[in-house]
Amino acid sequence: MNIISVENLTKYYGDFLAVDHISFEVRKGEFFGLLGPNGAGKTTTIRILTGLLKPTSGTVHVMGMDVVKNPVDVKKQIGVISETANPYLEMSAWENLMFAGSLHSMPKEEREKQAENLLKLLGIYDRRDEKVENFSKGLRKRVTIAMALIHDPPILFLDEPTVGLDVQSARMIREFLRRLNERGTTIFLTTHYIEEADILCDRVAIIKNGKLIALDSPENLKATNKEEKIVEVSFNKHITGIEKELAKLPTVSKTEKFGDKIRLYTSNPSVIIGEISKIAETKNLRIISINTLAPTLEDTFVKLTGLSSLDMERMEQIGRLKKMKMKGP
Repeated sequence: MNIISVENLTKYYGDFLAVDHISFEVRKGEFFGLLGPNGAGKTTTIRILTGLLKPTSGTVHVMGMDVVKNPVDVKKQIGVISETANPYLEMSAWENLMFAGSLHSMPKEEREKQAENLLKLLGIYDRRDEKVENFSKGLRKRVTIAMALIHDPPILFLDEPTVGLDVQSARMIREFLRRLNERGTTIFLTTHYIEEADILCDRVAIIKNGKLIALDSPENLKATNKEEKIVEVSFNKHITGIEKELAKLPTVSKTEKFGDKIRLYTSNPSVIIGEISKIAETKNLRIISINTLAPTLEDTFVKLTGLSSLDMERMEQIGRLKKMKMKGP
């Protein structure tokens, strides 16, 4: 059963085509990811799906309701967490949830029961009476998530939920979202952290220049890149020029440095492993580890879009800085 249906969705900003006739469905109970570089149309798409922006043409149905014709009814069925969403800093975590619940006309007893449950699940119940201004960015994000879920919506939309968070906070939020999805909540996620989409999503759509260029499960998308494998090797010491020498090996298309490891992309791993051993012996190097890896979702993303997650992150940062300058002090 499809809980979200998008048909020929198009959005122009003046003469600029931000979303170009895209169509897709999200199944009930699915964890669905939307990936793409900055300016690809991710945020515009999610704003249309949540009733915050009207499309130029095309249709969007959420739980069978037309988002343009029934925006109020749709908003009752969804929770939304944008990258810029924040709780009220002068209020406590508990007061923020009570306020959010009142916006949905929830009875006081129901609000309190749901708030207690969410704050416990998110690990901040013991700090419920503290003002949010004293919270870290990660804790504030947890409060924001709780506010979006206070009315127990069947669908949750998340736009870059872990951007800028420390590793521990990001991991905690991902685990919470995974458990929430297991309980039946449909989740629609946009992120530039490709590994995040890989570990969380049932299916992933990739958008570039407003067009949908791929849609499948992470594993199926990786399989489209199966003609190339990765040999990852680390040595006991680093020698200047070793990467360039490895890059010259037959069937190696490129090399990348990952910390103290070097990755070689090749169509023939067994031959390359033998060649690496010969080079190590010649250079008096000891191989600490050597592994054959399958292409990652990021590798597939790069192949389809030409942009890595690092490129995406840089572009997102530039985009956020531009927005801040436009808003002014």
